[in-house]
Amino acid sequence: MNSESNRIEFKQELTDDLEKEVVAFLNYHEGGVIYFGIDDKGNITGLRDSELIQLKIKDRLKNNILPSCLGLFDVVSEERKGKNIIKLIIASGYEKPYYIKKKGMSEKGCFLRVGSAAEPMPVSMIEDLFSKRTRNSLGKIVSNKQNLSFQQLKIYYQEKGYEINDAFLENLDLYTPEHRFNYVAYLLADVNSVSIKVAKYAGKTKSDLVENEEYGYCSLIKATEQVLNKLEVENKTYTKITGKANRLERKMINSRALREALINAMVHNDYTSEVPPVVEIYSDRLSITSYGGLVPGLSREEFFAGRSMPRNRELMRVFKDLDLVEQLGSGIHRILDAYDTSVFKISENFLEICFPFEQDYLDSLESGAMGGQIGGTKGGMKGGMKGGQIGGQIGGQIGGQISDLTDRQKEVLQLIINNNKISRKKISEILKINTSAVQKHIDILVKKNIITRIGGTRGYWKINIEE
Repeated sequence: MNSESNRIEFKQELTDDLEKEVVAFLNYHEGGVIYFGIDDKGNITGLRDSELIQLKIKDRLKNNILPSCLGLFDVVSEERKGKNIIKLIIASGYEKPYYIKKKGMSEKGCFLRVGSAAEPMPVSMIEDLFSKRTRNSLGKIVSNKQNLSFQQLKIYYQEKGYEINDAFLENLDLYTPEHRFNYVAYLLADVNSVSIKVAKYAGKTKSDLVENEEYGYCSLIKATEQVLNKLEVENKTYTKITGKANRLERKMINSRALREALINAMVHNDYTSEVPPVVEIYSDRLSITSYGGLVPGLSREEFFAGRSMPRNRELMRVFKDLDLVEQLGSGIHRILDAYDTSVFKISENFLEICFPFEQDYLDSLESGAMGGQIGGTKGGMKGGMKGGQIGGQIGGQIGGQISDLTDRQKEVLQLIINNNKISRKKISEILKINTSAVQKHIDILVKKNIITRIGGTRGYWKINIEE
């Protein structure tokens, strides 16, 4: 186990100085991590009742620190050498200085991480940080509409097992101090004017727009799910022949990295500019652009190191509650596990993540070895299938088999190719058609011997590829 440092603190147990240590990390430009169940020398001692301790940590941080740090910390239970420990991840806050509520914004309440210790913050620094504190954060901006409803958001929370009570909206920090709905509430409401554009081009430039769809005017959570479903359809699975009857199935883009990039754009976008994220799909790449650049105070090196400084902590909190975000600071690492830093294009006002399509996929397009083309370019891309073309190619030699399918049947087939265990209900949700219509399309695919069901309800679909 590493020793204590400017970003790591060990605690053998939960102590009275929890708030002090957390405030110090919130005010530190890199944030930090506190481990409970590990002594000062790095020896793992473990915790007896880690679940209860987690609840106590959350409750104390929620009630004892100002400004609110909800959405800026993550409490994770881990097992090391057969013993339970707790990992408390703290992001650098965007509304410095943070302080212990009962001690106020003073040297007794404000702390900063210096080396491996939490030191009192000088008055001059407190005043300087306060003067620079972000005044236009989403939580402080009053929504221009106050007649808001949140049925979609409540359904998402209920599906995750949360109990919805009268304090639901208050607990999510959807009100300004004057108890009016803030801009976060507007973004999460059932109806708003925010939409995410997904544009598709026939070539490598924007000269030939073939599809322009918008997802939104609803809760940002629902809009995010809709765009994720769209990307699942667009991120085709292709097959590379590697030997005698050996096929290697790959995605055009690493699925995990693509998901993280979209979530990162949705959570960290600067919505105060009223410029939402944009997704653009070209013939050789897919890009996701968010407005705002890096959060002020976060360097490129810190960004690529996974240091978290959420621009919109209220949104981060909701996305974490609903398991759209797994752990603070983990998203960039997941992208960099599959790609290098060259996929990021960072400017003063924009952050673009541009994923090149897999080279094997592009080579297959050029050689014509990829059978027919499936999924929504509305005709016009070169090569492949007769009678109009519908997006990215799938592996194998099935062009002739699908030439007389409808566009919708091709979309259903593409989803099955992407996930051969996909349910009719999931297809229905993604394509926004009822399950009976899905079943009719599947029946046609079966009748044409394009797919075959292997096993019962827990089975899978076999794609019948002509050799």
